[in-house]
Amino acid sequence: MSQYDVTVIGSGPGGYIAAIRCAQMGFKTAIVERYPVLGGTCLNVGCIPSKALLDSTEHYYNATHTFESHGIELDAPPTINFGRMVQRKSDVVGQTTAGVAYLMKKNKIDVYQGFGSFVNATQIKVDNNGDVKTIDTKNTIIATGSKPSTLPNVGIDKKRIITSTEALTLQEIPKTMTVIGGGIIGCEMASVYARLGTQVSIVEYMPALIANMDADLGKELQKVLTKLDIKFFLGYKVTGAIADDGSTIVTATDPQGKEQSFEADYCLVAVGRRPYTDNLGLANAGLKTDERGRIPVNEHLQTDVPNIYAIGDVIKGAMLAHKAEEEGVFVAETIAGQKPHINYNLIPGVVYTWPEAAGVGATEQELKEKKVNYKKGSFPFKALGRARAAMETDGFVKVLTDAETDEVLGIHMLGPRVADLIAEAVVAMEYRASAEDISRMSHAHPTFAEAVKEAAMMASEGRALNL
Repeated sequence: MSQYDVTVIGSGPGGYIAAIRCAQMGFKTAIVERYPVLGGTCLNVGCIPSKALLDSTEHYYNATHTFESHGIELDAPPTINFGRMVQRKSDVVGQTTAGVAYLMKKNKIDVYQGFGSFVNATQIKVDNNGDVKTIDTKNTIIATGSKPSTLPNVGIDKKRIITSTEALTLQEIPKTMTVIGGGIIGCEMASVYARLGTQVSIVEYMPALIANMDADLGKELQKVLTKLDIKFFLGYKVTGAIADDGSTIVTATDPQGKEQSFEADYCLVAVGRRPYTDNLGLANAGLKTDERGRIPVNEHLQTDVPNIYAIGDVIKGAMLAHKAEEEGVFVAETIAGQKPHINYNLIPGVVYTWPEAAGVGATEQELKEKKVNYKKGSFPFKALGRARAAMETDGFVKVLTDAETDEVLGIHMLGPRVADLIAEAVVAMEYRASAEDISRMSHAHPTFAEAVKEAAMMASEGRALNL
């Protein structure tokens, strides 16, 4: 029987980063993955492949909509080789997952292929299609991630009624698609296919898109996605979905309570994700889940069994790859006796549509609900020279501050490259910067980042330089 200091179950961003950090801390480490390729949902059927398709379709959209304005004239309208586009996505996935396999070898981490489950609190069984091995481990980190959720009366057949996993591997460009859910995944995949010419309808239960983010981002995102001819049905409660060989019909009640139906080639179900803890043998280790299927942990991310930890989508909090990564490092360093730190308030959220949306810290709605005395400053990208030069003038940056101290409480933005710009907000807030601090720091000109400086100045002083 092999013996390890730490065994990680699951090789997604949380799992493989946890394994690497454990190995760096000097622990003999193993990682268990049920699928043939490392990387989990994010690298194989989530973050990485979706971003590849988002980028490819954005290139196509620009070729057909903005090249002429840039003075680029094509002899003939560009056409789509959808098979090649999907193949490029697969190539990106292959390169990325191969990189994870290399990192396992580099850090001398033993990789076990097969389904991992608990025999007891210190033993893990790995079943690879009947070839069973047992691992003896001092500590275990559960990093098994999540699976797509669905709704009552919406059966996912993976052919016509699909999840984001199948949406990444379609063999054709649909003429029509109904997307159930206006959150991050729904908006991203809707934009992918809308750019390719699919008529997309988003049916969302909440009265706004990306309802868990700042409300102004949802309003602005709806405006920019409308330019892709996406149709929105907000405040609609889906009651069912059926499919045959060639189409789907989604039924829903509108805000007035009337029954409505939506017919399309495909129905994409994007209503969130659920923790994946099925068949892990948790009870054998003395563990159980809460009412939402999550594994309870304490402030050290320990479960009720002290030598077993859980991270990422299987515990409470946002289901984000970078949150899982931070937790993986946190647990490894905790096991090593260090005192690591995670500020969950400063885990940024990002929507990779184009333009992108991003936010960190308190939303304006949250500040109002908590009756916090706050100030805000907003600056539009259209007022920036860099944005005009790039023809990327949609969106804004909004800075929220404490009205008394000027400390930044939240920063929210929608615009070009804000998935990268949000890092400035995170750094500033980690060091408890004031809006004046940001406004007095030099930002290169001309850049998109100047919008952060200007919005901070608006929040702090009620004025901007270029507005």
